[in-house]
Amino acid sequence: MPVKEYKSARGGRRNSSVDSFEDISVAKPFKKLIIIKKKSGGRNVYGRITVRHLGGGEKRFIRIIDFKRDKYEVPGIVKTIEYDPNRNARIALIAYSDGEKRYIVAPVELKIGDKIVSSDKNAVEIKSGNAMPIMYIPVGSMIYNIELTPGKGGQIVRSAGCSAQLMAVEGDYALIKLPSSEVRKVMKECLAVIGSVSNPEHMTIRVGKAGRKRHMGIRPSVRGKVMNPVDHPHGGGEGKQPIGLKYPKTPWGKHALGVKTRNVKKYSDKFIISRRKKKI
Repeated sequence: MPVKEYKSARGGRRNSSVDSFEDISVAKPFKKLIIIKKKSGGRNVYGRITVRHLGGGEKRFIRIIDFKRDKYEVPGIVKTIEYDPNRNARIALIAYSDGEKRYIVAPVELKIGDKIVSSDKNAVEIKSGNAMPIMYIPVGSMIYNIELTPGKGGQIVRSAGCSAQLMAVEGDYALIKLPSSEVRKVMKECLAVIGSVSNPEHMTIRVGKAGRKRHMGIRPSVRGKVMNPVDHPHGGGEGKQPIGLKYPKTPWGKHALGVKTRNVKKYSDKFIISRRKKKI
């Protein structure tokens, strides 16, 4: 997916780049696989803001994605490669031989007319887009849309350009190196898809101006130090002031910036072999 960069003298355009959408085959989604996305503006049933910085944005339809890939032993043909406003990866419309159509998260190499298949009992061809249990995938292969519980559907490695590497299969578990560099154990019966997620250039896109963030449904984030003392622990003072506290705080007085939020007794700790390495 090429990224289009502007050489404009205008401030908003000069620092922005956009997706060229050259890999998109159709403009409108398949009507039977979409539902309306309701907006809450970050508010609960009482009208109080519980998630900050949400609101506005373009109207969207939710595309119903098949993360389970449970059409076992039924071959399908790629009909379209489409844009999904709710994710940064491309999606593909698959027409199966029994007449059913489903959306899947498209891998990089997938093209219109390609055949894909998934299986839960044996190995299928090692080809981008095919799904099978991890125990049948060759060690060293790149995979995505990985299940954490057999039959639940893919939960991790679904973002644009992401892929995990299968390191080994030992006993009842497989060792997988995630995009974050974390190495963890996953049950070998869990399904995964061969390849890496499409649209790898997404991370190079620069928004360029505040208006595009509003189109995405993201409202402005205001620094605490420019607020009044009644609104934030960092607020108050004349002119530019430092935080002036022993440690940075959230608007509600808790530790912020660099504090570990993961539960120290989380159930999945026993599956993590090595933590992710902090990027400098």
